[in-house]
Amino acid sequence: MTGDEGARRLIAELSERDLTAATCESLTAGLVAATMTTVPGASAVFRGGLVTYASDLKTKLAGVDAGWLAENGAINAITAAQMAMGCRKACRADIGMSCTGVAGPDPQDGEKVGTVFIAVAYQDAPVVKRLDLEGSREEIRHATVTALLDLGREVLRGSQS
Repeated sequence: MTGDEGARRLIAELSERDLTAATCESLTAGLVAATMTTVPGASAVFRGGLVTYASDLKTKLAGVDAGWLAENGAINAITAAQMAMGCRKACRADIGMSCTGVAGPDPQDGEKVGTVFIAVAYQDAPVVKRLDLEGSREEIRHATVTALLDLGREVLRGSQS
């Protein structure tokens, strides 16, 4: 499934449940938000997004623990979880979605190109997934968008049980 199809499905799911979403993006630099808002009707469910490309903005805008970032870097599951919870709170949304990782061309924080963490915060503890992607910088960014939109739907569906 493409990011566009994933966005349509996620927007429909959020609309059916009368829920809102927000994003906090690093390596995708707003591409998740841009993809979601191409869907007609997205304004009814999409609250907004944070682009926290720089690590200090992860702390200032999304509330990621500065000590954690200084000690562990930005490319890990805990940072992704804190970003998801932080954007949910900052944007007053029901669901927070985040991504942090390395799109290339060079490794970062000791992680190889293609290492990505995505997270979705809704109701309970955030759900975090590690992705090990291959391809060009743009392919990694687009695969991240698709995976995050799919994870958003998975988390919402899991909340039905």
